[in-house]
Amino acid sequence: MEQAMTPEEIKKQKPYLDWSLSEDEYNYISEKLLGRLPNYTETGLFSAMWSEHCSYKKSKPVLRLFPNKNSRVLQGPGEGAGVIDIDDGQAVVFKAESHNHPTTVEPYQGAATGVGGILRDIFSMGARPVASLDSLHFGELTDPKMRMKVDGTVRGIGDYGNCMGIPTIAGETTFDPCYQGNLLCNAMSVGLMDQKDLQKGKAAGIGNAVMYVGAQTGRDGIHGATFASADFSDENATQRSAVQVGDPFMEKLLLEACLEVITKHPDWLVGIQDMGAAGIVSSSAEMASEGQSGMELNLDLVPQREPNMSAYEIMLSESQERMLLCVNKGHEEDVKKVFDFYDLEAVTIGRITAGHDYVLYHDGQEVCNIPVSSLTDDVLEEASEEKKPARISVAEKQTAWVPTISDAEQTLRNLLQQSTIADKSIFYQQYDSQVRTSTVVGPGSDAGVLRVRGTRKGLSMTTDGNGRFVYLSPEIGGQIALVEAAANIVASGAEPLGITDCLNYGDPNDPEIFWELHQSVKGMADACRVFDTPVISGNVSLYNENNGKAIHPTPMVGMVGLIKDIQHVIPSFVQHAGDKVYLVGKTGNDFAGTEIQKMLTGDISGVLNSFDMEHVHDYMMRLLTAMQQGNVASTHDLSEGGLGVGLAETLFKTDLGMNIDIRHLTAAQLFSETPGRFVVTVPDAKTVAFEKTMGADALLVGEVTNTHWLEAHLQDAEINQNVAELQKLWEEAIPCQLKSKD
Repeated sequence: MEQAMTPEEIKKQKPYLDWSLSEDEYNYISEKLLGRLPNYTETGLFSAMWSEHCSYKKSKPVLRLFPNKNSRVLQGPGEGAGVIDIDDGQAVVFKAESHNHPTTVEPYQGAATGVGGILRDIFSMGARPVASLDSLHFGELTDPKMRMKVDGTVRGIGDYGNCMGIPTIAGETTFDPCYQGNLLCNAMSVGLMDQKDLQKGKAAGIGNAVMYVGAQTGRDGIHGATFASADFSDENATQRSAVQVGDPFMEKLLLEACLEVITKHPDWLVGIQDMGAAGIVSSSAEMASEGQSGMELNLDLVPQREPNMSAYEIMLSESQERMLLCVNKGHEEDVKKVFDFYDLEAVTIGRITAGHDYVLYHDGQEVCNIPVSSLTDDVLEEASEEKKPARISVAEKQTAWVPTISDAEQTLRNLLQQSTIADKSIFYQQYDSQVRTSTVVGPGSDAGVLRVRGTRKGLSMTTDGNGRFVYLSPEIGGQIALVEAAANIVASGAEPLGITDCLNYGDPNDPEIFWELHQSVKGMADACRVFDTPVISGNVSLYNENNGKAIHPTPMVGMVGLIKDIQHVIPSFVQHAGDKVYLVGKTGNDFAGTEIQKMLTGDISGVLNSFDMEHVHDYMMRLLTAMQQGNVASTHDLSEGGLGVGLAETLFKTDLGMNIDIRHLTAAQLFSETPGRFVVTVPDAKTVAFEKTMGADALLVGEVTNTHWLEAHLQDAEINQNVAELQKLWEEAIPCQLKSKD
């Protein structure tokens, strides 16, 4: 097969620079690793595998800060997804992935294939996906183009998940101008499995078969990994060739076929891996590396849906719904029969070889012969310059901003209509959250909850991220991202188990952005240790910029928790008139980066106040104990909009009200966003036991009433609002913005 360019032409013309491979890297590959010039196909493979998206060459030093082990972790980072023991021989499997650039370019397919890709990561481990979550960050809805992108993204997520029959039960959606040119679409999937069925992406055993299963290979998604590893601009804003096209119906068949082989015929299988970023080259090279094996592939045998594809195109295509299996020699036909039943391709395209060479043939010619390790292990880590942004140094010397509230009632009404706070049901109603009938708590609560069939257990899950906080104070913002996720889990009555993450940042070659990455990961890692929630999987998404303007640094935390008895699930809304209302956690003057600051000033500024994570963790665990003892009727964590918004939200969709005495707080503090706080309601008969457990960390502030009015008495203001009217404002805000003709 004739190569597009000769090795000499590649050296001279340097096409690899457009594929995110630097000249230093190219020279290192040719001079140190190969001792010769790589050909066109080999150069393409190195470009993809050495991209930041696949290799984490810039972020690895930072990622090492994360804890990734404890007594429950069965599989940490390095496989398709992380795995945690949930007792009784069972395990929960979860991971999150970003699909930011593809969704910005082609919202529907970008979001849909983001969901498809993360689902394959879950069932490649031997688990059945049981729930999906998302974390979506858009520009402002005042922009007609953004409204179209929001619509496409939400439809893509809904259509793919609904067709797969997997409920979407939790997530988050925020709006900020910084995401106008580069939106964020992070998808998370959670699966359940018996621990005995755990699989790994490994290829080993000389003579064993490398089998390609699933959909045929086309030209969609070529160089998707490098597309995700470069700055975004108007020039590539329509780069649809790098966006894959998904088929959820085929993925459903692929899921069932793979799980049938894994669970019923484990003796046939050595390893299995999803063909995700960088397609065949990534899955095959990583499996060979894991198995410390060599591999030969005949690309003429790869099922192709388009004619005359080159070796370069076949290897780098990111066509969806494909998996790679390493099958014990002699069981190839057995595996093929299973996939034939599901009307899917299942072809032996290569074999495991002695040694450690990665060899490809196409059109009867050898088109690649390189050491496996050169693609997976020999990537040059890149040292990065760091610099604290001048804006933060300036802000640290300024007086902290405190809002002046002249009308607390109108301020509350206005805040409830802010797009990040307002009701998101117009979006999540497009998702089937009840399919498979295991959903206990669906979208709209602090966390989604799923029952574990055949047991008394439940799983709580959430996604959380706040780019504004991390932008102003990266380390503290990183801590808050973890604490907020833990608060969501605890509020549902669950013990936090571990996290996955999507680290969404701008160009790491900018010293200030790399400093943001480093400091925020440090904050997250510190919080993970305090809460004993190791990072078991995740994803780094850098270069989230448009025309040189970066998004706010936005680390997303996806957390899963265990409820040992599903009867102890705690709702987030009030239950009974007469229940006492407690405020858990102290309220400070925390206004930097808040919703009220953005609403009143049109921008964010200042630095975040530090807080005592150990103390927050301590009273969260005592709150969980109170829940498990049956002493709590409802719990809602306080985040965007602070206590004022939180009180209103606990009353929405009920016929109850509250009478609250918080004269120790000012009207401004009603909207402070101090982290780690909860509104908790307790049956009157349980208050003594609850107060004994919580001590000074819970303050009795009022009572649930049957009036459907929110009454709150503050130091310098009074709130007396009809809850039905507040709910109407909250519910209608986003639909009204979406219908705008501007």
